[in-house]
Amino acid sequence: MIRPAQPGDAPLLTDLALRSKAYWDYNPDFLAACRADLTLTPEIISQNTVNVLVDNDRVVGFYGLFAREEDAVELEYLFIDPDAIGTGYGRQLWLHAITTARELGFETMFINSDPHTEAFYETMGAKRIGQSESAIWPGRMLPLMAFELV
Repeated sequence: MIRPAQPGDAPLLTDLALRSKAYWDYNPDFLAACRADLTLTPEIISQNTVNVLVDNDRVVGFYGLFAREEDAVELEYLFIDPDAIGTGYGRQLWLHAITTARELGFETMFINSDPHTEAFYETMGAKRIGQSESAIWPGRMLPLMAFELV
């Protein structure tokens, strides 16, 4: 079941995002630098579209859509609990995010992808359109991807 995140979910989602990022064997310094960027607050949840995937009363993943421009949205988060990676939950959240973005009237969804997840987004139909510099680690370039919603 996918449901809207509640402000009280912020600590749980932050923990899930950090554990999911750590799945890719990043070094501790990099993960520490990611902490602020991956910290969800009640305000982030209430001011954006954040949805969680629950299976057997356990949150196993979530995504967040942040309006970028009038007709564009950014997939800011899409994280799966490390124990559930590879089970199809990512695809389920992706499809829900696309449907939600379309319902909200957006035409394009942008993704600043982690290099480890670029192949997933390509499989889902997103196209690499360039790269963007990491806000956390200067000089680290991230795949910039787009998915046309119309």
